[in-house]
Amino acid sequence: MNTLFPIFVKAENLHVLIVGGGYVGLEKLTALLGNSPEARVTLVASEIRGEIREMAQQYPKLQLIQEPYHSLYLSDKDLVIVGTNDKAVNRLVQEDCKARRILVNVADTPDLCDFYLSSVVKKGDLKIAISTNGKSPTFAKRFREVLEEILPDSLQETLENLTAIRNQLKGDFVQKMEKLNEITKVLR
Repeated sequence: MNTLFPIFVKAENLHVLIVGGGYVGLEKLTALLGNSPEARVTLVASEIRGEIREMAQQYPKLQLIQEPYHSLYLSDKDLVIVGTNDKAVNRLVQEDCKARRILVNVADTPDLCDFYLSSVVKKGDLKIAISTNGKSPTFAKRFREVLEEILPDSLQETLENLTAIRNQLKGDFVQKMEKLNEITKVLR
């Protein structure tokens, strides 16, 4: 049973540390900045891929530090994502995060994760996060692709119309909710 509690984080209000500058680090950084381009991110790694360096040119809030990981890099961080090819470093970062009560994700190691990164479907302002409870990121990715294909691009227009209606409704919260539920019944 999947007991994960899904949340959407305002990453632009956080300082995120990514440890790892290889392919996995690139993948995690791309996902983070693709969803939250204004996120403040520090990436620490002994070696940093060229694609990551190119991203740093596009994202002024992305800081690259080409050095081995040290616990000092956890100072002032709110969230940590680890993706190195060194299991000992990954475990060390996780232990350091636990000691400081910082939430951490260690790529491909569910037992060391406080949270999982979901596969995300985006259609305008609509975002749907998909989780397999860490069991199969590949399945989540494929399912995301299916949803992206079947969800119409016109959903953004629908969301804007519903926002306009909600803003014009009178009454208390319950009355507004009842009216919006009545209007959106057609989505069943």
